[in-house]
Formats: sequence, C-alpha cells, structure tokens
Amino acid sequence: MKVFYDLHIHSCLSPCADDDMTPYNIVNMAKLKGLDIIALTDHNSCKNCPALVEVARKAGLNAVPGMELCTSEECHVICLFPTLEAAMEFDAFVEGKLPPITNNPEVFGTQIIMDKNDDVSGHVPILLAAASSISIDEVARQVRKLGGASFPAHIDRPSFSVISSLGTVPDIGFTAFEISPRGKVRELGLKYPLIREKTIIYNSDAHSLGDIGERERWVELDSPSPEILIEKLNYGCL
Repeated sequence: MKVFYDLHIHSCLSPCADDDMTPYNIVNMAKLKGLDIIALTDHNSCKNCPALVEVARKAGLNAVPGMELCTSEECHVICLFPTLEAAMEFDAFVEGKLPPITNNPEVFGTQIIMDKNDDVSGHVPILLAAASSISIDEVARQVRKLGGASFPAHIDRPSFSVISSLGTVPDIGFTAFEISPRGKVRELGLKYPLIREKTIIYNSDAHSLGDIGERERWVELDSPSPEILIEKLNYGCL
C-alpha cells in the first residue's frame, strides 16, 4: 500500500521551532494534510515523543518517535525508533553527550516539554541546538542497537549536513539519505555516486505547522507501522 509520510518534524521542544508546534497541533495538521505516518524529530531530544505518540494513537495516525541528532562534526542525522522505550533510552544516552550549556530562550528560543493534553509539563534547561560528542561514525551502530534506523538529514544543504561538514557522503552504515524537497537528486548522484545505491527520502523539516509535508511523498509498505518502516529503512528497501 502507498503510505504518505513526513519523517522530519520538529515540535516546540526544538528551540528553533514555533511554540504552537504542540503534539495536538502537529497530529491534527498531519491528518488534515492526509499523511499516514509522521516522525517527531526534535534537536537532540525525544522528550516530546511520549505525548505526540499518545495523541497520534488516539487520532488514528501512525507516529514514529525520533530525534534529529547533531553529531560532533555538526552533521544532522535523523534517528527513528520502533518503540517509545527505545527512543527514550537513546534520549538518555544523547543527553549525557551534550555540552553543559544553559539555554537562553531570548537568544535561542524556548524548549517546551508538553503532555498528552497539550499542557506545558516542563522545559529542557540545557541547550538542545549544540553539537553532541557523538561522532557520525557511531550513529548508525548505536541506533541499530535499539532496533532503530538512521539517515543523514538534508545532505544537500550548506550547513549541518554531511556534505557541508565532511565534504562528502560517507559510507559508514547508512542505508538511506534525506534530501530537501527541492533538492536536485540527479546532480547529487553524479557528484556522490554512493547515494545512487541508497534509499532517498524527502521530508519537510517542519518548524512551523504550515510547513508539515503535503500528501505528495509516499513509500510502499505492507502497513504504515513504525516497525515495518524501520525494517524497510534498515534493509534499504523503501
């Protein structure tokens, strides 16, 4: 079956996202746009995943708990997990790898934790926009240990991508790569032949409600579940 997706969405936990990117608003906007499965991927944190997964379940939308990890090389990598338990275990691992920099909301933005009723339950005090001490060489292995899948984000962008940070597309265990919706995949494939052998994913990287993906991009899955999606990603079968 065709499954319409957006696997790179930020909530109000990400300091650069709008404060109205709450679990309830994200889920309902995704449903209005006709999506079948979404992933919440805040910067260096999964702490809004429990609320969003619960809201999505009640709304009949499939939701993948995830994170947009910033590696020590300042490469952004999308990390997706089949269960909340796995996502929160990774969250604890990453939290221990972040520098002890206190967030300044007036400079970087707020970092709001929400509950399933869309009420504020807390704030993350350390800056989530900072680079972790986790090398990109470790990411695919660490995520797979928890049953998840990962792929470098927006590799065509001039900042926080593997190409901008490393000057190349590394062959270090990733089976998929994300390209921006208007990215030129043919030109990238000519310059970096490795990506021609991999799954290419297009996501919104939404930081505001209107930017959540439309019903345009789809993958073929037996069912729109996180487990099947991640299995297909890890086998490079999307």
